[in-house]
Amino acid sequence: MSNDPLLQRIVPALAEVPGIAGIALGGSRARGTATDASDYDIGLYYSGERPLDTDRLLQAVHGFADAPEAAQVTPIGGWGPWIVGGGWLSVSGRKVDLLYRNVEAVADIIAKCCAGEATMHYQPGHPHGFCSAIWMGEVALCVPLHDPDGRLATLKAATSPYPRALRDALIRKFDWEILFAIENGELAAARAEETHVAGCAYRALACAAQVLFALNERYLINEKGALQEAAGLPLTIPDVARRTNEVWRLVGSNELRAALAGLRAIARDVKGLTNENGK
Repeated sequence: MSNDPLLQRIVPALAEVPGIAGIALGGSRARGTATDASDYDIGLYYSGERPLDTDRLLQAVHGFADAPEAAQVTPIGGWGPWIVGGGWLSVSGRKVDLLYRNVEAVADIIAKCCAGEATMHYQPGHPHGFCSAIWMGEVALCVPLHDPDGRLATLKAATSPYPRALRDALIRKFDWEILFAIENGELAAARAEETHVAGCAYRALACAAQVLFALNERYLINEKGALQEAAGLPLTIPDVARRTNEVWRLVGSNELRAALAGLRAIARDVKGLTNENGK
């Protein structure tokens, strides 16, 4: 990552902001799956003992953003307790997202996940909800760019290997809900409530993605594209990406019962995979 001109430009400026304990590259660019058009997701880690100076951060951002007068960053907590805050920027014509994370809070979540405790929370931008294990997955998959005291390295070491207790907890949490969401969708279909059926279908598919990632001991950090990615996992179900697309085609055509029948078939296959590979 050191040869990326954009990162070479912005990371030194961000590292000078008071309260920055670490900077990490996340998302597809950290995982090596980015395209030329992919965003840059930059995690800004701070300590509760020395909170991030967001006024100084804004000054730093104004030094490299394409439209300095329009660039803004939020206060800590400005985007809720789980996204926390940050900024949406354009730098050298590329989309750059800054995201705040408290290192102590992340360490606490990692410890809880290792003990088999994962929780779901309402969060704008996450229709499925924000699973606390996302914070652990972000650290596991990130590339540290600035870590002067080794705090990111310490967090990252705690994420590997993938905890068996977390695997089992996520399967317990989401496996039963796949069929539950489908059954709710079937009740709504009988009343021709297309919006509710679509919501139930999304919920069922998102829960299926959670189970597939957990079975493979892979961190799921974003529900976007999750089932397409799950198609390439070692433990998966046949044609999951195509079947998912077909569900949405049927929903879009108002063929609700056929869409729900397709979902039931997906649910059966996920359940079979779970039964074969233990809970």
